[in-house]
Amino acid sequence: MAEEIVRVENLDLAYKNVHAVKGVSFSVKAGEIVAIIGQNGSGKTSTVECVEGLRKPDGGQIRVFNKDPWLRRGEVYKEMGVQLQEAEYPLKIRVEELCGLFASFYERPADWELLLAQMGLDEKRKRPVHKLSSGEKQRLSILLSLMERPKLLVLDELTTGLDPEVRQNMWKSFGNIRKGGVAILMVSHYLDEVEVLSDKILYLEKGERQFFGTKQEFREYVKTRVPAGEWEETFSLEKLYLMITPKTAGLTMEGIL
Repeated sequence: MAEEIVRVENLDLAYKNVHAVKGVSFSVKAGEIVAIIGQNGSGKTSTVECVEGLRKPDGGQIRVFNKDPWLRRGEVYKEMGVQLQEAEYPLKIRVEELCGLFASFYERPADWELLLAQMGLDEKRKRPVHKLSSGEKQRLSILLSLMERPKLLVLDELTTGLDPEVRQNMWKSFGNIRKGGVAILMVSHYLDEVEVLSDKILYLEKGERQFFGTKQEFREYVKTRVPAGEWEETFSLEKLYLMITPKTAGLTMEGIL
């Protein structure tokens, strides 16, 4: 039985009059990738920020390595790597300087020279971080999240801004990381990415858990909610998601051109 790395029970979080997360429960085990999906405003980021110890829940219980991440964040962060969707670094710092700085924070940091090569950033090592492209900054952010050799990785929009080839290579890398026993909790709007990487899916809607389980169980969950005549066994995960996600008013070009 794999070790349970994250356990969230009946998580509640509100911002003034907005109830962002309502009674959400799930778990992540060692060597398992759990993907959180849902529309903007569904509570994905709020849930992850509570797991990271960045926000104090209003109710429920969170345990990361069997510790409360809000009260014992320093201890939890010794074994957790976090890749944020957006991060700010010193304006003129160079890539290799930033890597060396992060390595100095940890007792046994990963070989950042090797990580630079694996992330395709070795030729950018002398470049100021602010002059990197958005995709290069994303790769650097992922590199820094791996610096402490974490047992838990929290990834927010893993491959935003990356070209298809880099995305594919990134997927392979995180698949290998998972095989080494690292637990991964990821937020993604790319359903093809979720389909390739995840072992389990947490589907949120308006702050509430609608589903938590394997991809096959998600398929069965959707199948019971659509008319039989509209169902096909070959539907992709993205198609399944779109079939049950509440429709929102979209933009149209009609009448403009």
